[in-house]
Amino acid sequence: MYRLGKSAGWAFAIASLALLAGVSAWIAYGSSGPRVTQDYEECADEAKINASSGPEYSKLIIHCGERFAGRRKAGGGYAYFDFMQNKTFDIAGPNPTESEREQIDRSYMEFLATTRRETILSELMKAQADLEEAGIDRSRQNVGAPLALTPKIPLPAKRPVVEHSKTCEDGSLSCGWAKLSTAVRNAFASSNEASR
Repeated sequence: MYRLGKSAGWAFAIASLALLAGVSAWIAYGSSGPRVTQDYEECADEAKINASSGPEYSKLIIHCGERFAGRRKAGGGYAYFDFMQNKTFDIAGPNPTESEREQIDRSYMEFLATTRRETILSELMKAQADLEEAGIDRSRQNVGAPLALTPKIPLPAKRPVVEHSKTCEDGSLSCGWAKLSTAVRNAFASSNEASR
């Protein structure tokens, strides 16, 4: 058997201690680096801490958005916003699972079908309104010249002939009374005719 000397033993001990110190320093350095974030909100907090400038912060936030599709909800859980449908979906984690993605895709297909139906219906209604308007315009063109309506003016009524009796020439009271009553009758008759 080979025996080591005292100096070799000390060298081995020092080398072991140096190796142990190196390993512990490496572990400590590795854990002090940027930690792995669990969701968008943690990633955004890390970006605030680590960014030294505005453009760098913007770049880090964009990276957070690429990594995590969902956002934390106030009451717990996560929500995914689909801007194509303008609709929010509840999801289990910071990113949708495969089944959640399928549900979002099915919802989007239904959204497209509904939008397509509404567009077609709107176009049909507009075409119908255009046809009706064209029909009204066509019917107006076929009518011809407008009729000239003239008001019917009543002809003046014939006035009753005032009979002058030959006996009224003497200027008596009875003769004056007959002339007065005839004149009043004629005046009322002509005003009634004019008001009709």
